[in-house]
Amino acid sequence: MAEKQKVLIVDDDEHIAELISLYLTKECFETRIVGDGEAALVAVSEFNPHLILLDLMLPGIDGYQVCREVRSTSQVPIIMLSAKGEVFDKVLGLELGADDYMEKPFDSKELVARVKAVLRRYKNTAPVEENEEGAEELHFPDLTINKTNYSVTCMGQRLDMPPKELELLYFLASAPNRVYSREQLLDQIWGYDYVGDTRTVDVHIKRIREKIGDHNAWKISTIWGRGYRFEVL
Repeated sequence: MAEKQKVLIVDDDEHIAELISLYLTKECFETRIVGDGEAALVAVSEFNPHLILLDLMLPGIDGYQVCREVRSTSQVPIIMLSAKGEVFDKVLGLELGADDYMEKPFDSKELVARVKAVLRRYKNTAPVEENEEGAEELHFPDLTINKTNYSVTCMGQRLDMPPKELELLYFLASAPNRVYSREQLLDQIWGYDYVGDTRTVDVHIKRIREKIGDHNAWKISTIWGRGYRFEVL
């Protein structure tokens, strides 16, 4: 029997947490509920979840800080849950490393669909042998992007890059000097059914740039009013 995928639910509202657990259990997920940030950080190492549903307004350590702490050691997918619907809150969550953001109240079917969608994006991230024949790999001076084993090597150093960032970088770099709009990138990388906005693309581009920087042979350029391109110089 296949191992159940585990979801850690971090929410201080017991009623909401129990409902989420019920929805996910019906879909054959294994769940664990914790009600504060400190317990969440302990549970991440003990429970070893495949995904975290993280409320932002927690007693003690808030959800933003929990996300920051988790991201310092793990790339486990995180979906933030919050009654805050302002763009600033969503962008901040994504900048800290969240994979998705849902506003409360939410529909149970949509929540389950989001969980499944995020987990699907991570299912092929297990490492394989490097240089495997047929590997999807792009090479530029001092930069290698491998979509088969989800690795990025820049200036001789292997970078810690979540799958969505890597997929966005790979997609841009696979068509050097071609400009893609934010809407095109959102559709290609997140899918037509993604309900987020184009700010998601901007946040991920910013994080990629922070990691790979610019090179005298290539860079990610912003084409104002149009979008982005991986520019080969």
